[in-house]
Amino acid sequence: MLFWAGNSIVARAVRFEVPPFSLAFGRWSIALLLLAPFAVGPLRRDWAVLRATWPVVLLLGLLGIGAFNGLLYSGLQDTTATNALLLQAAIPALVALLDRLMFGVQVGRVQALGIAASVLGVVWIVFQGDPAAALRLHFGRGDVLVLASVVVWSFYTVLLRLRPAIAPISFIAATFAVGVLTMGPLAAWEWQAGRPVQWSAEVAGAFLYVGVLPSLVSYFIYNAAAARIGAARAGQAITMMPVFGAFLSAALLGEALHDYHYVGIAFILAGIVLGALAPKPGKAAGAGGTARLEDPA
Repeated sequence: MLFWAGNSIVARAVRFEVPPFSLAFGRWSIALLLLAPFAVGPLRRDWAVLRATWPVVLLLGLLGIGAFNGLLYSGLQDTTATNALLLQAAIPALVALLDRLMFGVQVGRVQALGIAASVLGVVWIVFQGDPAAALRLHFGRGDVLVLASVVVWSFYTVLLRLRPAIAPISFIAATFAVGVLTMGPLAAWEWQAGRPVQWSAEVAGAFLYVGVLPSLVSYFIYNAAAARIGAARAGQAITMMPVFGAFLSAALLGEALHDYHYVGIAFILAGIVLGALAPKPGKAAGAGGTARLEDPA
């Protein structure tokens, strides 16, 4: 979440120099090139399984790698950080809802309380401790795109349980390749439309950052976490991004931290602790009783 918070800050910082699909294409191209030497062997071993399960891999790649990043980067061209944070706060609840509707996974009371506390903390930060600030929010094109990315990411998180039983590096490489193939034509369209990348040392550094830390490192960690603790808990961790974003903004942009930041952060951390302490969610009770959510890995 720390690296993903930095991803949003970097994308917002270079929005005038780098169009959104070009940033996404560069991100996944760098990540795939760095990963390729280590992924060749595992991909060869897992090729038969990948061929048999290619629709699932393609779907997950389109959702979590292609569509999510294209929509998020496009939204960050227009929307404010306040609106984006508020929309991202919906991810934990949406993941829990989709998990229940699609796979019958129940969210216990303790975990539901944790989700509510984390969302409340994010809302408190976004509204700066003033509920009346909700009346001053503006919802525009960028917000719609960010909201769409939130929905896409929630589906990706829930559907990770369907990924094939292959090496994590094989799965990551395959989905990164989907991202490159889907973002490439869109990036070319941006260039043809007169929106080339305006190269500089800062822009090169931005590409390097998004290609390594929010891509290679974060996706390995997030996918492993979703396999170990379930979609709802992994989705709840998204609420950590505003926390890291606040501290990164203070450290890198000189923005001050106020009392409402610390109150909101306390609620977020309390919610995550509650989610960690809650019993592992299970499927809705049926003829065979309540079953535990199996580890998809």
